Amino acid sequence: MKLLLFLSCLACFIFLIRGSNYGADLMDNEFAEFEDFDSEDDLFVSEDTNTKNTKDSEQNANNFVEEDEEQDIIIEDESEFEHFQDSEEFEGFNDAKDDKPSSEPKITITKVPIHFRANWDSYWLEIVMVVGLIIYFLNFATGKSKNTKIANAWFQTHKSLLEDNFSLVGDDTTTENKECGALIKESENIFTLWCSGRVCCEGMLVELKLIKRQDLVAIIAGMMRPTFDQVHVKVIMNKEDMDSFVFCVASKKTALHFSKEMADISMYCPERRMGDKHNIPNTFNVMSEIAETSSALLDSKVTTILNKYSEYVDYIHFSDQYTGIKQTEDNGALKLPDTQKVLLFGFNIPIKGMGTSEAMDQIKPLMTMVLYCVDKIKRYRLSKEGKMKADKNRQRVEEAFLKSTHVARAEAAAARREERKRLEKEKVMADSDPEKQRRWEEKEQKRQAKKRAPKMKQLKVKAL
Repeated sequence: MKLLLFLSCLACFIFLIRGSNYGADLMDNEFAEFEDFDSEDDLFVSEDTNTKNTKDSEQNANNFVEEDEEQDIIIEDESEFEHFQDSEEFEGFNDAKDDKPSSEPKITITKVPIHFRANWDSYWLEIVMVVGLIIYFLNFATGKSKNTKIANAWFQTHKSLLEDNFSLVGDDTTTENKECGALIKESENIFTLWCSGRVCCEGMLVELKLIKRQDLVAIIAGMMRPTFDQVHVKVIMNKEDMDSFVFCVASKKTALHFSKEMADISMYCPERRMGDKHNIPNTFNVMSEIAETSSALLDSKVTTILNKYSEYVDYIHFSDQYTGIKQTEDNGALKLPDTQKVLLFGFNIPIKGMGTSEAMDQIKPLMTMVLYCVDKIKRYRLSKEGKMKADKNRQRVEEAFLKSTHVARAEAAAARREERKRLEKEKVMADSDPEKQRRWEEKEQKRQAKKRAPKMKQLKVKAL
């Protein structure tokens, strides 16, 4: 039984092998199917020829005439294609064949480049951009946190001093201000603090203007043109607690900028004097409207601070005519801008070379000087001559402004008159009373006739 099963399996295996070989032969020889038909056709042709030979032998005598006719026809057919054998019939045919190039045409194969994914050199621009974005966002996070740390350190250092001199220090701690406490975060590098509740002043605004550490472009620009973290203090004085004068002490660079850009300094005290004439370092320039103001305000305490912390003080600016940046002449203003009586201070924060808390302790005496100046300005009064000079200066500035804006003010007044007349005419025409309209037209005609009449001067002659 086992032998029978083995033989059947062997037979199946041999059959499969032969079938696969046959299929392979068919696949290798695409015309194998047609070869079978050719062999069958050959068999049929051989059988037909045998039968035909027997029939021809039997009917050879009977069909002798017919065979002769067929041979004549065949001869005629052969003569019909004799022109194909004529060598002169197809002239140049063999030459045309010989003219063909014997060598085969050369085939060029285009080289396919390697895929981009396998060649990282093709992505160098994208890699640089991604790395740049990563560096920018990392710098943004670190710079933002450092500026917040500096602002909080300044506030914690000066908190006790401010609370002793003002009843309200900072804003309430709302949800948006919890990050910086009482400080108000205007931007990633600007923080403000408002203090109020002190005699002789409406309030004090402290602005921490720090370096844009969160901006990578500003950091690169700062390497070529260094800047400082600064504290700007603005004290708004009461009108009755400050006399009329303009005074400024600033570094040379800031003094030049103020004399060109600040409206009050450019109009009232454009002259700059060296600081050594007032017992302060030569790095400062003094600009004062009235000479007696310089000696009165630069007393021993102030000069001591300026000599000791000269690198940290940027400017000290006292003015009763403060309007900010100088306005352009083509802005169309027809009246002088509103003025404020203010005390302005600008200090540099020395972050480089020392810790944050140490730097804030270093500049703490500067905030003490601010409060001292507030009390001193409240007590200071100009002499009689100084007061008269200050009033003349203000009158001169006002007259110059009115003279420069005379034409513009005249045009504005004419426009207002025309507008008033137009409104009056619309009101009269809207009235249903024709008598009132007639009287208004007569009145308008008389006014126009009087306006067109030539003007004559009336001379009065005294009787002898």
